[in-house]
Amino acid sequence: MNRRAYPSDLAEAEWELLKPLIPPPKPGGNTRHVDIREVINGILYVLRSGCAWRMMPHDLPNWSTVYGYFNRWSKDGTWERIHTQLRGDLREAEGRTREASAGIMDSQSVKTTEKGDRAATTRVRT
Repeated sequence: MNRRAYPSDLAEAEWELLKPLIPPPKPGGNTRHVDIREVINGILYVLRSGCAWRMMPHDLPNWSTVYGYFNRWSKDGTWERIHTQLRGDLREAEGRTREASAGIMDSQSVKTTEKGDRAATTRVRT
């Protein structure tokens, strides 16, 4: 990495935890020409800053490459597998079982309009 670090970048210890969980390149396909750690740093930058993909800084990999990995890993379950693995590791480190034994569900009422009554659902007559 030959650039100044962003606050959202992975620390070395975080990268060491994450590196074995990243899928290898597809067999038979083109070799990977991008630094996968920088791709993840780009994903974290967008998620942390809330900027649009096309507004990523130019010293990170191209936005379309970063988005392509994010999208592919979202669809193929990679993010879910990473989350499950890291959550289990953390729970074990805290002396708990890998899987939760109980869960809590909560429901909230949310108003859908400020006006309320029938005015919010009445069609406008032309």
